[in-house]
Amino acid sequence: MTDPTVNGEVALDFEPLRRVFADSLRRGEEWGGAVCVWHDGSVVADLWGGDADRARGLPWTRDTLATIFSSTKGLVALTFLMLADRGLVDYDAPLARYWPEMSAHGKGAITVRSLLEHRSGLVAIDAPLTLDQIEHHPEQVAQLLVEQEPRWVPDSEQGYHAITYGLYAAELFRRVAGESIGTFLAREVARPLDADVFIGLPPELEHRVARNHPATWRERVLHMVPKLLFDPGRDGRVYRQIVFGGVAAHAFANPRELGPRGIDNFNTPRVHRLELPWGNGIASARGLCRVYAALANGGSIDGVTLVRPSTLEPLARRQSWSTRDRVLRKPIGWSQGFVKEEDGMFSPNPNSFGHPGAGGALGWCDPDARLAIGYVTCKMDHRIRSRRARALAHAAYQCVALILGNDSPNVAHR
Repeated sequence: MTDPTVNGEVALDFEPLRRVFADSLRRGEEWGGAVCVWHDGSVVADLWGGDADRARGLPWTRDTLATIFSSTKGLVALTFLMLADRGLVDYDAPLARYWPEMSAHGKGAITVRSLLEHRSGLVAIDAPLTLDQIEHHPEQVAQLLVEQEPRWVPDSEQGYHAITYGLYAAELFRRVAGESIGTFLAREVARPLDADVFIGLPPELEHRVARNHPATWRERVLHMVPKLLFDPGRDGRVYRQIVFGGVAAHAFANPRELGPRGIDNFNTPRVHRLELPWGNGIASARGLCRVYAALANGGSIDGVTLVRPSTLEPLARRQSWSTRDRVLRKPIGWSQGFVKEEDGMFSPNPNSFGHPGAGGALGWCDPDARLAIGYVTCKMDHRIRSRRARALAHAAYQCVALILGNDSPNVAHR
């Protein structure tokens, strides 16, 4: 029997995934969200439920969009992958080839690859930045980026460039392509695929965006404070860095309007329409899933080609890896801007890739299993990696394993 709080369609073989989503809503972990799964040529789950705006009592609908926070970075990585596929950018070229001023202040050896794989040392900008500068004075922002010195010798360490990833990527992309990432994404990805994925939301779609809800006071008292004080694990380590001024505090804090205390600013039309290619992407679960389905399917889907299969092949291996990333304080890696997670986080297959986001948003694909997942939500999570997103991803793999008659969820087709 279908749970009344969950709408949409699901293939019979993926009914367990619907139950996981429904259970999360029933327990109150999920306030509102959507999940879409593609497998082996077909959409096998397209589900949504809960509230898009709890305060106003607005339900999540088929067309609801949501902020995907750092899952935005996966879309940015895709745009660079497409430039590389067209021979317009070389990952191993120094940034200064495309942006000559970047040869200054110890940055001459930084390559496109080391920037996108969070190894450049440009993990934070020391000079204060504002949204007004980003919106109205991009030349000032570019100058601050040029003047910044790396915090470590480029390529010697890895540390999540939470905000600077997007700041540097935006200017680099403009230098290479002659247009913004958001403009390129809309024309070359969203429109051909008919996928709701945006970096810079068209104003006419503002009414479809769900409201982001921060962690509740109860969650802060019962979970976040104890983690800050006592947890020896990754969440506790990151919380202490942010509170006591570690590398993470600097990585997440500038511009201050969008730092850890600025979650409400992500609900404003101004932030929605800007291009902030580190965290203000807006998408539907269906749109994210469709983008990653193309990548799981060799770079093409339904006659639309994003990249050639040969361009995707290097993403199978972990090109950068750290057992304790300097910012996230956990095992994690990247390949050309896509996350390569620790085994079992979202996938049992090391060849899979994508990008998670704060709160739980997830765009992920597994070319071996021919599986793609898009998940969006409006409720922030107090964990570094959302239990809701992980449960949905694990359920999808379990369903595929059952289809193939395997006991293990490691469901590679090849």
